[in-house]
Amino acid sequence: MSRLEKRIRAGEFVFTAELLTVDSGGFDAVHERFAPYEDYVDAVNATDNTAAHAHASPLAVAIALKQLGMEPVMQLVCRDRNRLALEADIVGAALHGIENICCLTGDDVTAGDEPESRRVFDLDSPQLLAVARGLAEGRYLSGRAIDPAPHLFLGAVENPAAPPQEYRVERAWKKVTAGARFLQLQIGFETAPLGEFMRRAVSTGLAAEAALIPSICLVRSPSALRFIDEKVPGITVPPGLIERVESAADPEEECFQVGLGLAREAMSLPGVAGLHLISFRREAGIARLCRELGIPTRAEREANGYGHPVAV
Repeated sequence: MSRLEKRIRAGEFVFTAELLTVDSGGFDAVHERFAPYEDYVDAVNATDNTAAHAHASPLAVAIALKQLGMEPVMQLVCRDRNRLALEADIVGAALHGIENICCLTGDDVTAGDEPESRRVFDLDSPQLLAVARGLAEGRYLSGRAIDPAPHLFLGAVENPAAPPQEYRVERAWKKVTAGARFLQLQIGFETAPLGEFMRRAVSTGLAAEAALIPSICLVRSPSALRFIDEKVPGITVPPGLIERVESAADPEEECFQVGLGLAREAMSLPGVAGLHLISFRREAGIARLCRELGIPTRAEREANGYGHPVAV
C-alpha cells in the first residue's frame, strides 16, 4: 500500500505536489525539481504531456521519482494513447511498485504546440478509472487474467469552477463510482466556487468517499496570472486580483501572499483532505508555503499525525 493511500485511509491531511515538466538531464533534473520541498510532501505527480505539450513520459518520470526516494503519482491522459497502451503503462508502473495512478481525459491537442497531432480519446477519465479498477481486480479489459493483480490507488481530477458549476459534484461522483479514491481539484483563484463545491461534496457524501484535494498554484508575476486567465482552459483569474498584484510594491511577494491566502481558505473548508501544491517559481516556494501554514515536515507528521478523517 502506498504512503499516500495509507495516510488518506488513516484520515491524515495529505500534501502532494506537481513536478515541473522534464525534457532532459536525467535523474539530476528530476531531483532538482522536487528537492526544495521533498521534506514536506507525501507524493509528487509525474505529469503526462501537460497542456498537450510533449515531455518525458509520466512512466519514466514516475520510475525516476521512485528510485530517488519520492513517492510518485503517475498521471495518465486519454488523449495520446488507446486502451492497450494505457493498460500497459499501468501494469508496467505496478511492476516498479508505482501504485498511485491519476486518470485524466486530457486537454485537446489544440491547447499545445503540435495541434496537428491526432487525438485518440479511446477512453475518457471515468472509463480509464473503470479499466484501472479492473486491472487491480486481476483482469485486463478483455477479461484476460492478471495473477497476481497489481495493487493500485486510483485518483482523478475535477474542476470546481468549470461551467456548469452545479454539475461538478455529480461529475465527480461518476469518477468516484468508477474507482477514484482521491480527487485533485483544479487550481482556482476565486474562493466561492471551491467553497460551494465542498459544501455540496459534504452534503452528498462525496467527501466521505474520496479524498478531495484542492490545488494551490504559486506564480511569480502578474503576467503569469494573466497567462493563466487567458490561456488555461477552465480557469479564471479575477481582474481585481491581477490589479492587486500589479500595484503591489513587491509583485513577486504579493503573488506568494495570494497563494498563501488561497491555501488558508482551502484548509478551512469542511471536507478538504489535503492540498496539491503547484509552483512555477523554480525555488523553495512550496516549502515556504508549508512553513507559513504551520505544516510540519513529513517526518514530523509521521511521528505525531496530522489530519481529518476520510473514509476511502
